[in-house]
Amino acid sequence: MNKNISFAFFGTGALAESVLASLVRNGYTPTLIVTKPDSPQGRHLQMTAPHIKTWAEMKNIPVFQPISLREIGSDSPLHSQKFDVFIVASYGKIIPEEILNIPRHGILNVHPSLLPKYRGPSPIESALLDGCTETGVSIIKLDSEMDHGPILVQTAFTIDKEATAGTLEVSCGQLGGDLLSQILPSYIDGSLIPKEQEHSKATICKKIEKTLGEIKLNDNADDVRRKFRALTPWPGIYFFITHNEKQIRVKVTGIDLVTMIEKNDTAKNIITLVIPEGKKEMSFESFSRGYLK
Repeated sequence: MNKNISFAFFGTGALAESVLASLVRNGYTPTLIVTKPDSPQGRHLQMTAPHIKTWAEMKNIPVFQPISLREIGSDSPLHSQKFDVFIVASYGKIIPEEILNIPRHGILNVHPSLLPKYRGPSPIESALLDGCTETGVSIIKLDSEMDHGPILVQTAFTIDKEATAGTLEVSCGQLGGDLLSQILPSYIDGSLIPKEQEHSKATICKKIEKTLGEIKLNDNADDVRRKFRALTPWPGIYFFITHNEKQIRVKVTGIDLVTMIEKNDTAKNIITLVIPEGKKEMSFESFSRGYLK
């Protein structure tokens, strides 16, 4: 099995980190990492590097952080050597058409859904919001349209009842890296032929906005569970109450995801932990005694 494949890896975040870790574990190490620029983080807005950049620097792998792929010149690291393939996993930026043909064998993408379902920027969150019990990972060859390219391989799995977007992202990344490791040699030698997606069955998911996290205490419990799982760790769910004639934002940090619920149960019956604005985390029981009288 030929593992001397020259590739650049594009990615940022937990999914990308898991894909990359799996590839390296299976003997495939990129010669270039492409990730987002450093960005301000935390209360003090300190410039912080993506975790994947820190990992690459520890391994002495060159890192490229373009603001936009549309503005890079022919002297960029993407043009400085002959790549067999590019691999993209949760990069977060559009790959322009002029980049698609740089590597000999095009660009492969790890997408955490059973394409053509859930094309777009939020496949994991959307599957959880919809209450799906099954999802999967697809490896496709990128073309000029969003998540539209032909499929090399995909596999399905059952979603754990306590899975959140954060844990599911890691699981999908590990699986995606393992799938890539299995099919890269046969893809490169031409024996694995990508198959066209069933475009008529495509569904599109939207970008997740912070405002989606707002709930009300009388919302249906099952709907709140779905939202909590889908929006953890970001942007999280929250509600507003009026206390001492002041509106307070309350972040929900814990929910009972296991206990069977009645059809008419509400959020109040399943919330376990909260953080009222300006306070420390407390049990919902304690919060209720102090704020919901």
